[in-house]
Amino acid sequence: MDKILKIKQALTQADAIVIGAGAGLSTAAGLSYQGEDFQEHFSDFIAKYHFQDMYTAGFYPFSTLEEYWAYWSRHIYYHRYDQPFRQTYLDLLKLVKDKNYFIITTNVDHQFQIHGFDHTRLFYTQGDYGLWQCSRPCHQQTYDNEMTIREMMKKQKNMKIPTDLIPYCPYCGAPITMNLRIDQTFVEDAGWHQAKARYEQFLYQYQQSKIVYLELGWL
Repeated sequence: MDKILKIKQALTQADAIVIGAGAGLSTAAGLSYQGEDFQEHFSDFIAKYHFQDMYTAGFYPFSTLEEYWAYWSRHIYYHRYDQPFRQTYLDLLKLVKDKNYFIITTNVDHQFQIHGFDHTRLFYTQGDYGLWQCSRPCHQQTYDNEMTIREMMKKQKNMKIPTDLIPYCPYCGAPITMNLRIDQTFVEDAGWHQAKARYEQFLYQYQQSKIVYLELGWL
C-alpha cells in the first residue's frame, strides 16, 4: 500500500508522465494468445498443425496464401477488431487523461486507441495489426486492412480465403504482409515518423521538469 501511495503522489506532482507499455499490459488486461480463446477460434488450425499459441502460429510457413490469410485474418480480427473494452486500460486512461502524458509501446494490438487514449500521444514502435505493407517492400507506405479482414472472415471456408481476396502491392505486385517489426523489411511510414518526432519533442520539452516514467509490461 505504501508503494501505491508513493506512485499516486508522484503522478500527482509530476509535470509529465511517460508510459512504456509492453505485452504484459495487454496480458494483464485479459488479452491472451493461448488458452480458451485460442482453442475456440483456431480449433481447425490446431488440429491440423498442432499449434500451441497464436504467437508461434504466426510464423508458420503456410503453403498457400489462401491458407495464410485464413489464419491471419482471424489473428487480426480477434486481437484488433473484435475487442471488448478492458478495465485495465480504462483505469489507466482515467489515471492519466488530465495529465501531460506520452506513451511509447511495443504492443501492436491497438488497445490504447480502442480505449480512447489520444493517438497524438502514442508512439507505436513495432507496427499495428490494423496495417499492411508491401512484403518486398518497394515503398514506405502502409494500408488500413479492416474492410478486407472482415471480408476474409466472412468468406473463408475450410481454412482458406477466396483467391480473389489475397492482397497484393498496388505498385510492384508482391504479396502484402503485416506491418509488424519482425525483420529488416518493416515499413516505418509517415505516421510512424510523425509519432517518433512527437515523442522526441515531448521528452525535449519536459527534460528539465518532473517526469514520472511508468513502465507497464515488458517492452
